[in-house]
Amino acid sequence: MSALNSRPSMSKSLRVLAALLGYPDALMRGYLPEMRALLCEECALSPSRGAELHALIDALQRGDPLQTEAAYVELFDRGRATSLHLFEHVHGDSRERGPAMIDLGQTYEKAGLILAEGELPDYLPAVLEFVSTQPPDEAKAFLGEMAHILNALFGALQRRNSPYASVLGALLDLAGEQARPIVPVAEESLDESWAEPVVFDGCSVRGQGQPGQTQAIHVVQPLQPPRPSRATSAQANPQSGVVA
Repeated sequence: MSALNSRPSMSKSLRVLAALLGYPDALMRGYLPEMRALLCEECALSPSRGAELHALIDALQRGDPLQTEAAYVELFDRGRATSLHLFEHVHGDSRERGPAMIDLGQTYEKAGLILAEGELPDYLPAVLEFVSTQPPDEAKAFLGEMAHILNALFGALQRRNSPYASVLGALLDLAGEQARPIVPVAEESLDESWAEPVVFDGCSVRGQGQPGQTQAIHVVQPLQPPRPSRATSAQANPQSGVVA
């Protein structure tokens, strides 16, 4: 075997990690025993990281289903710091996000991959499904290019004491990168950032200066349109590649 082909496969582990980041409905939880077996079979991760992932699987298996699903939505859909849509961390709502989405979608099409209905190309589980189809060296390089985003997510999940941090730590391990939590700038919750300002708030006496004093100007952010929930966009199933 040549040196170019000597790197161990990580495709099964990547598919399991993608599935673990999906919405934990009954279908996804039904495949948790198979995910555990695939992680053990491939042995692409260190024993300590594997133990963390097994603890996450245990928590998903034993937790109350409704509470588990509600906690997932609260964790991944209530703030930008933990968003699983990668371009939200890179482009935000800028104009560059649209072309980047198109380019990434075309990359999937060239590889013969089709996104699930309503799923966006930058959704991390979808990205990992694509990476799992690449040769080991290419997969590692692709993950390495995302390391700064993965570290940001890793840090945000650690600050919330979430066992999902183990998934991001595992991805960084597979990329050959060290997990280094990034401390972000304080952010508003999505509900606060999308909240409608009080009508005629600019005419309020609150904060007005006294006669002869300079009056401060308060800029009110415009109302942004509501964004669709991302909670149901990913499900673990045999067709998605969880099955070896």
